[in-house]
This record gives sequence, C-alpha cells and structure tokens, in this order.
Amino acid sequence: MKLLQFYDLQDPNRVPRVGIMEEDDQIISFQKGLSAKEIIRHPDRYRAEDGAKRRRLDEVKLLPPITDPEKIICIGLNYYDHVLESQMEVPKVPVLFPKYNNCLAGHGDEIVIPSEVTQCDYEVELAVVVGKTAKRVPVESALDYVYGYTILNDVSARDIQLHEPQWTRGKTIDGFAPTGPWIVTADEISNPGQLGISLKLNGEAMQASNTKELIFDIPYLISFLSRTLTLQPGDIISTGTPPGVGMGRKPPVWLKDGDVVEATVEGIGTLRNTFAAERG
Repeated sequence: MKLLQFYDLQDPNRVPRVGIMEEDDQIISFQKGLSAKEIIRHPDRYRAEDGAKRRRLDEVKLLPPITDPEKIICIGLNYYDHVLESQMEVPKVPVLFPKYNNCLAGHGDEIVIPSEVTQCDYEVELAVVVGKTAKRVPVESALDYVYGYTILNDVSARDIQLHEPQWTRGKTIDGFAPTGPWIVTADEISNPGQLGISLKLNGEAMQASNTKELIFDIPYLISFLSRTLTLQPGDIISTGTPPGVGMGRKPPVWLKDGDVVEATVEGIGTLRNTFAAERG
C-alpha cells in the first residue's frame, strides 16, 4: 500500500487529505480531518472511503507523507564508500543528527537555497517510518516496528555543516528534507536491506548503490536508537546516503538555481524537486 498526503488542485483552501494510491495512479482518500500519523498510529481503525471520489495523481499536489513526526533522526556516514569520499573514519557506532519539521518538503516542491549557502549538496536516502512505540527493541524483532519506507533527500549546506562544531545548522535549513512521494508499507518491501538507491541531477546519474552496503542496517539502527529513546509512530529514521555526493566530486558539484534532483529507491519510486536561489 502507498500512503500519501495531498491537497486537491481544485481546492482553493488547500485542505490536506490522506489517501491510498492504487496501481492505476488513482487515489482513494480517507475521511477529512485525519493525518497520516493518526492512520499509522491506528492502522486497524481507519479505512479509505470506498464511495469517496477518486482522484488522479495529476489532480493533486503531493505533500510530505508525514508532516508532523515527533522525531526525524538522520544517520551520517553509513555507507563505506561515502565515508571514504568524505575523508572521515568509519564510525564504530551510528553517527546521529536531527532534522526538524521545518525541513520537510513534498514531491515537486521548490527548495530554496539561502543566499548564505554556497555549497548546497544532495543526499538520497532510504527513510524508515516507525509504526508503533519502540523501547529497548531487540535486533531480531526490530522490523516489526516499521510501518513503511519512503525517500528522503538529506539536503546539506556543506559550507555551514563542516565549518561549525555541530552539523545541525547546516542540516536543518527550511525545506532541506524533501520526503516522499509516499510511504510504501512494510508488507510490500520484503528486504529493505537489498534495495537499489540512486540519484540524478539534471538527468545525470550521480549516486548509485544498494542498501546492502549500509554499515549499520535498519534492524540494528532501530534497536540501537530504542535503547535510550522511545521511538513513536510516525517517527522518521533516515538511514544515510551512498557515495556520489557533490562534496566528494572533483571538482565539487554544488546545487544551483534551476537544478532538478531526482532521488530514487527501488520499490518506492522517485522523489523529484527543483532548487532555486533565494530571491530578495
């Protein structure tokens, strides 16, 4: 199942709705007033409305599939080759940093690069959506706590990130976590540790790898995080990016006004965004 959030392009009030996308790209909506997080929290309580109007994908504007997660936890340096291109040491434990809800953007949104940022970079990542409360979860049962998977582009301002003691400011700029286009439920992805992952910049392949190359896999990450913090339904864990980021290229490639980024994960789809220089 593909769970998504949207508003109808014909709706002048742009009221957010939650829906399920069927194989023919028809969207069946849930009742008004529900959020994706509420459906994730109570998956057996709600059903899409059988008699509801069906919308085509081109009749809606997609929103981030979750707009109000309690936590967005990102994992840095989690592919061996990306560690090497970053000229850093292979971590012995997961490297963590946060993003916040202000960072979230949807499929098709324009991402504004602030005038302060001169080294804006892309990072395609497989993101895990937590399905139920998780505390001190063993590795063996960790995948039972996953609702589904989506794509997150961990956009990064390298000139800020790598020149300040903490990564936070360079990672949490408005719109710097495009997410989507939807959540694919866990029952449709039998092995999240064996998914192709790639990114194109203006149609040119920049990143291409497989989640089998993760240093810390998804069960380990869920177990590790849940030792000391309680994961809640709707929380997002973004699992890290493979090699090929702009920072690691010679010469470096930085995102600029008009660039189009397409981030793809096998079994989920493609998240597409355009970047724009800040005006005024």
